[in-house]
Amino acid sequence: MELLRTDRITKSYQDRTIVRDISIHLEKQELISLLGLSGSGKTTILNIMSGLVQPDSGKVFLEDRDITGQPGQISYMLQKDLMLPHKRVIDNVALPLVIAGMGKKEAREKADPYFARFDLEGTQMLYPSQMSGGMRQRAALLRTYLSSRGVILLDEPFSALDMITREQLHAWYLDIMAEMKLSTILITHDADEAIKLSDRIYILAGSPGEIRHEFRIDVPRDERKEFNVTPEFAAWKRQIRDALRESAE
Repeated sequence: MELLRTDRITKSYQDRTIVRDISIHLEKQELISLLGLSGSGKTTILNIMSGLVQPDSGKVFLEDRDITGQPGQISYMLQKDLMLPHKRVIDNVALPLVIAGMGKKEAREKADPYFARFDLEGTQMLYPSQMSGGMRQRAALLRTYLSSRGVILLDEPFSALDMITREQLHAWYLDIMAEMKLSTILITHDADEAIKLSDRIYILAGSPGEIRHEFRIDVPRDERKEFNVTPEFAAWKRQIRDALRESAE
């Protein structure tokens, strides 16, 4: 069942068309990736889906309701964790609830039970500078979850992490998605990351950016953690690398 979709969105800035005729969809409890080279318009698409940017043409629908240009309908996490250094972790996490009108005490009480589920128990009263990069990203994901309606947009959330931490967070996020029944759109430059995490991958390329290919990765989510060491993974990587190379020509 389609949860979120774009219908032929196009966006230009200063007479330059950034993306053109983009139609993608996200199903419930699915993770899809937008994979492409720098400058292909991936972040522009997420900005439009989140309502932060109005498209020149086309629409965005959440459960068949037009949400085009309406911020606050979908949660959006940028590449940097954007934790406020002067606030304790629990107040950083609860900030969207306070902005929405909830009192600080009530917001803390709502956020606190989720710390254990996000592997953050005991960090509530720390400051961001006292946490590792992986912990900060989990805290940022918790903050994003608390302001979501089960749909999360992620703009390269793992790219700044070292390889081991990134792999650990990949496995962790797949578990969290399954446990909390989340639906996710992920921007990435990393073909390995896209293949390991995604149910479907859209290849975005060109100037203006257009959808050139769509791949469905038919591997059960509970088999993804070691998927990257299998011959099947290598075959998918060759196929997607060829599609990216073709799109760059």
